[in-house]
Amino acid sequence: MFKRVFTSLLFLFTVITLQSRAQVTDSLQHHIDSLQRADSLRRIDSLAKLDTVKIDTGVLNKYRIDLRRFKLPVVTKPFTIEQNLVPVGLLDYKVSYWRKWITFGINLNQTAFSNNWSGGGVNSLAIGGNFDYKTEYNKAPFDYTSELLLLYGKSHNKGQTARKTNDRIFFDNKIATQLSKTWYFFGSVSFESQFDKGFQYDDTGTLPGYPLLISNFMSPGYVTESLGFEYKPNKVFDLRLGTGTARQTFVLDTTLYRNLPQNDPNNPTSYGVKKGHTFLNELAFQAVAVYDKDIMPNVHLNTRYALFIPYGRSLENIDHRIDAVLTAKVNKLIAVTINATALYDKDTAPKIQGSEGLALGVIYKFP
Repeated sequence: MFKRVFTSLLFLFTVITLQSRAQVTDSLQHHIDSLQRADSLRRIDSLAKLDTVKIDTGVLNKYRIDLRRFKLPVVTKPFTIEQNLVPVGLLDYKVSYWRKWITFGINLNQTAFSNNWSGGGVNSLAIGGNFDYKTEYNKAPFDYTSELLLLYGKSHNKGQTARKTNDRIFFDNKIATQLSKTWYFFGSVSFESQFDKGFQYDDTGTLPGYPLLISNFMSPGYVTESLGFEYKPNKVFDLRLGTGTARQTFVLDTTLYRNLPQNDPNNPTSYGVKKGHTFLNELAFQAVAVYDKDIMPNVHLNTRYALFIPYGRSLENIDHRIDAVLTAKVNKLIAVTINATALYDKDTAPKIQGSEGLALGVIYKFP
């Protein structure tokens, strides 16, 4: 019986020993697998780091092969260019030698005050308009230019009648033929007058007969014919030298000086025309200079100077007139316009005359 018990215990001990060895073997194998896996990851990481090492391409360029040195020779045949006429049908196009410019503007100025306004002031309304049309035909050697300028403006102050602020009609036509690169021989005809009656006012109310009528349509009116030479070095400057010029002065409204002494220094209505006549013709030398240019972005300057020297009269009868218009565009339609005129004409007034205007309004220019 003791032998059986010993045999059973020996068998049980053997089984336990074998199980323990199996567990140890499994643990060792798992540990070895973990070490192998970690070693593989380290190798992969090392290879990745080696792959991202920066390489100096400048050093590699030293080892590049220049393919141009190893090009195979290519045989090229010489070629010639020959002129061949290709039949073309009639092209559907037209050449226009005409150019046109149109400028139209309206200016409005208005002020109003309440009856108890402590600063004082007078209600007023002023409106003005201008129209400038210019056309040119240029086909060498001939050149034709025509310009029509119309100006009119009125203002009305409370307690006063409406009064003019601007009034002018100017129409100029010129035809020329080219003599050289900058010189032309020209002939021109121009007309100048006004739309409405003009009055001289006495704001004191003490002088009898006022307001006094001093001008009207064609009173005065001027028609000037001129022949001479024109200097035109560029598109912005033009100088006319009218060696043969005739000017006719018209005063068709004889009421301007009917009841006034002809030699009265305060009578500005004769315009050189003798009392009882409506027409005066003069021969003279005339010079006209025009400067028309964009002097700054969106700022345009147009100036015109006219010199008139009548033959057979003293130097004090030489006429000078300067017209200047400065236009500054605020945007496509709104613009500020400054116009000024200086005139010396002894037949009109013994001293220099001047006018100036500043306006903000709508202006349209085409093209």
